[in-house]
Amino acid sequence: MRVVKLLAGCPSRTVGELIDETGVTRTAVTEQLNELLAAGFIERNLEYLVGRGRPRHRYSATLSAMVLLFANNQKLVVPAIWKAVHAIGGEKLTKRVLRSVSRSLAKHYKEKITATDPKKRIVQYAAILEAEGGLVDLSTKGGHLTVTKRTCAFIGMFDNNRNVCEIDIRLMAAIAGCPVRQTSCRNDGAPCCQFEVDTKSAGGSPMAKTATKRSRS
Repeated sequence: MRVVKLLAGCPSRTVGELIDETGVTRTAVTEQLNELLAAGFIERNLEYLVGRGRPRHRYSATLSAMVLLFANNQKLVVPAIWKAVHAIGGEKLTKRVLRSVSRSLAKHYKEKITATDPKKRIVQYAAILEAEGGLVDLSTKGGHLTVTKRTCAFIGMFDNNRNVCEIDIRLMAAIAGCPVRQTSCRNDGAPCCQFEVDTKSAGGSPMAKTATKRSRS
């Protein structure tokens, strides 16, 4: 976090500059930079020096780093946005917003998915989430595919009405093309959120069915 704070909203820095500002060893700074690069919180660019000097790397913070720094702030802002939406347009507007957000996210992921089989589409979706840094486990029981999301990209957006959970359900239903229901939620004390994808019902009208099928453990 010290490195992220030094880079956020400031000119890019070299390893040497970060060593001077943090007061730690080159090895320690380099290890932290490599971890932050892998996590997508910083980026590295090569700087070519005038004359015969060797080029050097400069590091700067990404937009993801800004989100990291203000993670706690999201817990205040996002629920306030949901509350405002409901106050302005009631349940009808809230549902319209949920549908619009879900469609937008589904479009983003569906462009990267090539499979036609519902189960394989979810498998590809899970692989994309893991490539983005998420942790997702898949299992099959009784003809249903269970998606266990050990991490949630929307956790900072959670509100008491669970609108974010609704987005997750609608998103997976749109990707798989079949009904999806939530079977457990970390906000109920479960270790993680789980969703059941009814691959036997592929070809139906998943978006109409999912709204009434969510369960809370």
